[in-house]
Amino acid sequence: DQVIISVPTGNFGNILAAYYAFRMGLPVKKLICASNKNNVLTEFFKTGTYNRNREFFKTITPSMDILISSNLERLLYHESGGDFKLVNQYMSELNLYGKYTIDKNLKARLDKIFQAEYVSEYETQLFIKRVYNSFKYLLDTHSAVSIAALSKYRGKTNDLTPVLSASTASP
Repeated sequence: DQVIISVPTGNFGNILAAYYAFRMGLPVKKLICASNKNNVLTEFFKTGTYNRNREFFKTITPSMDILISSNLERLLYHESGGDFKLVNQYMSELNLYGKYTIDKNLKARLDKIFQAEYVSEYETQLFIKRVYNSFKYLLDTHSAVSIAALSKYRGKTNDLTPVLSASTASP
């Protein structure tokens, strides 16, 4: 049986760990990259363009408050077949221009594995309240983003595959 792994992002290490589990044989159907208001990774996975040239927001999910995602280059390296020259080109463009766009083949490879969803501050708070009222469990804000992003994904796809939420904190 397959699983979906939903991961709150900031430092890309969390989602990279889930990706490595997938590469080692965990039957993962999709990796959900869950972002907050600083949704640079959601935009990247949806469009193929990484653009840090945007306003930065301090949010209730501070470990997700990023404009440059560390470790993303490792994913690009693996999914490009180890093309370090290509990854170096992307990172150079990021340093020089604040953005880069991956090629269509790499984008297609990422699309097979990843889905990205953005969750607003308001949605995060509502989701925490909903879970608490239903289950008397207090989610931390980062976990709430992860599970709310999963809820958005399920709403769009009707995919009821079992889920693992790789949360980063505890209330």
